[in-house]
Amino acid sequence: MPLTHTRAFRVRFDECDAYGHVNNAVYLRYMQETAFDASAAAGFGAARYTAMGRLWLTHDTQIDYLRPLAYGDTVAVTTWVADFARVRSRRMYELRQAGSGELVAQAHTDWVFLDAASRRPAPIPADLIRAFFLDEPAPQLKREPFPAAPPPPPGPFSVRRRVEWRDVDTAGIVNNPNYLAYVAEAGFAVSEAHGWPHQRMEAAGFGILARRHRLEHRRPAGYGDELLITTWASAMRAASGVRHYQITRAADGELVTRVHSQYVWVDRRTLKPIRIPADFLADFAPNIAGAGPTVPS
Repeated sequence: MPLTHTRAFRVRFDECDAYGHVNNAVYLRYMQETAFDASAAAGFGAARYTAMGRLWLTHDTQIDYLRPLAYGDTVAVTTWVADFARVRSRRMYELRQAGSGELVAQAHTDWVFLDAASRRPAPIPADLIRAFFLDEPAPQLKREPFPAAPPPPPGPFSVRRRVEWRDVDTAGIVNNPNYLAYVAEAGFAVSEAHGWPHQRMEAAGFGILARRHRLEHRRPAGYGDELLITTWASAMRAASGVRHYQITRAADGELVTRVHSQYVWVDRRTLKPIRIPADFLADFAPNIAGAGPTVPS
């Protein structure tokens, strides 16, 4: 039986976006803080990892958004370790609205255990594994491969982003949730480039909400790195679609992170799904892989 840990967060005003909802990246920050607390509660806090010369880095994260949170809400994040492999571990998360207990998001993250000096994977010690399970560890879970992206269309869209000091953490690399902030900015930029700035969507009465993000980190990026974020869409259906993001280091073209995101088009007032407007699809056709008629969902 795994050791579970719960931490509550009250949503701050500066954590909300123009829709009045908690920004997607903030959910990952809640998860990260809860994971750190859970590790400390098991006897493995930051100081102990420093003494060991070890650290954990995220490799793969998937989060499903079930309903939005707003300013003043309190969310309870519960986390537990699902399994351990030789150098990695999967941690699960449930985010529930305090009071009602309603599930607002669920997620998992694969963490990789590293030697702090070499940044190479290191075997997870037995005493660490025992600290997170009250009895025998669970068998290793099957990992689903990262979703394959279709080849980009003739009109992939790219933006450049320089890693700022505020983006990096104590390990000296871009903190995991900031990649969601990067792709969100790229998403707004590609919309504006195709004639659909936020103001036009607002006037048309619809919004685009994330339903799932999957992030896979391949190489770290650090302060001062210039990143190239390339994005295109696919799998457009009646009310939903997929957007692919590839984040590479501009200096050498090395893949840093890739993101597979599922979005749904909603009525701004009711938040209920709507059919994607035909003129929106027509304007975005150059950026959609295999653009053609929408497929009923």
